[in-house]
Amino acid sequence: MNKFKLYSLVQILLVSFLLLLSGAPKAQPDKPNILFISIDDLNDWIGVMNTHPQVQTPNIDRLAERGTLFTNAHVQAPLCNPSRVSVMTGHRPTTTGIYNLAPLHNELDATKNLVTIPEYFEDHGYSTYAVGKIFHSASSNKAIFQHEGTETRFFGPVPDDKIVDIPLDMVDHPLIDWGVYPAEDDSLIKDYQFASWAIERLEEFGGNEPENPFFLAVGFWLPHVPLYTTQKWFDLYPPENEIVLPPAPEFERDDVPGFAWKIHWHLPEPRLSWLLEHNQWHAKVRAYLATTSFIDAQVGRVLDALDENGFSENTVVVLWSDHGYHLGEKGITGKNSLWERSTRVPLIFAGPGVPEGGRSSQPAELLDIYPTLNELTGLPAKDSLEGLSLVPQIVNGETFRERPAITTHNPGNHSVRSHRWRYIRYADGSEELYDHSRDPHEWSNLAGNPDYSGVIEEHAKWLPRDEAAHAPGSRHRLLIKKDGEWYWEDEQILFENLIR
Repeated sequence: MNKFKLYSLVQILLVSFLLLLSGAPKAQPDKPNILFISIDDLNDWIGVMNTHPQVQTPNIDRLAERGTLFTNAHVQAPLCNPSRVSVMTGHRPTTTGIYNLAPLHNELDATKNLVTIPEYFEDHGYSTYAVGKIFHSASSNKAIFQHEGTETRFFGPVPDDKIVDIPLDMVDHPLIDWGVYPAEDDSLIKDYQFASWAIERLEEFGGNEPENPFFLAVGFWLPHVPLYTTQKWFDLYPPENEIVLPPAPEFERDDVPGFAWKIHWHLPEPRLSWLLEHNQWHAKVRAYLATTSFIDAQVGRVLDALDENGFSENTVVVLWSDHGYHLGEKGITGKNSLWERSTRVPLIFAGPGVPEGGRSSQPAELLDIYPTLNELTGLPAKDSLEGLSLVPQIVNGETFRERPAITTHNPGNHSVRSHRWRYIRYADGSEELYDHSRDPHEWSNLAGNPDYSGVIEEHAKWLPRDEAAHAPGSRHRLLIKKDGEWYWEDEQILFENLIR
């Protein structure tokens, strides 16, 4: 080899080495990474779903434009713990017996060995990371994920005194509060810190050639109560008297069965009548919108870090909320109902294998996240899962899905949501039926009209036939029947460890 050829070879090798050091694209694992984003109490008020005219969620909206948005997605339980157990284990509340805020799935002999989503991905070569509220308890995160954020609280800190210091009409709970957080710096808010932890992990991954694909779970608390965020997020919205309120006419509960009141009676969140009496309806809606925009910004920070560290093209992103939230509709605030505002949530997939700008109005369940991620990443199908892969609807949003979305709140209370209809049957046998093509607000209960008996029969066939009893240790929002009467177990919800 002559000197000129040797010199040229050395130059090529040197340039290649410098490109590697300067951040040239690194080798990626064969399987795509997973960015798994959960949000607490976020209903369908996001910009891309056109459900509230003032809501500002530009980052969630751009994620939807990058992938597929399911506009008819519903939870399996309208309460944090059972919803999250269902998502993470792939099993319905009627299978696990977990309907309430306790027990956790890893506290029960019958469910502690169920392989959760991150465990399944770990078994197939993924490194798993989590921060924030993924399961209902931080202790569950630590038990399941290989690498878990150090935070033990999901929210806070909180002011010394409540901002809305008025005795509530239901349970006078310390978390039921809303208003401007008494600080200027977002970094004091836990959800900001959770996003920062996730960003640090992505920067670490980007600075090193990854040996394994990552499964990074980021769980945000807001817009769960207390609805606190800093002034700049409130400033995105007009003054309280200009806030658009959700439609909540007085007549909308006239034809609702009395049992519907019972299944969410022990919510600590106030009734609409209380908000009206104390002139707080506009204030609470504005606080919900402000905290939603704050969380949207945290989602945006994480998505930006994904882009900046070179992972966008090889990462499947899924974003979901554990249940919806009433803000006056049907005369209540909070969750725990089987109506649309409580069960319908955002569900978005983006990344490799997901067409951009996709939309599907076919019924979808959060239970479907597990099998969908398996298929999108090429993992083997897991036969024990009770959900269905949404890949057919991701490929073509109009692909028909026969099975509706089923939501359960305590045994015997179920909602069946198809493409057009919502059918509800309560534990006492009472019913509701709504035609969403004509009645999107669910104001006209058709269950007593014999003309719709065929629709009821068609939907009733999807009601669970075998329902697990309440799991041992069940408590908090536990509805039980004794001596022929339905009543709520005395709730002793202890949040002291969360707020201190």
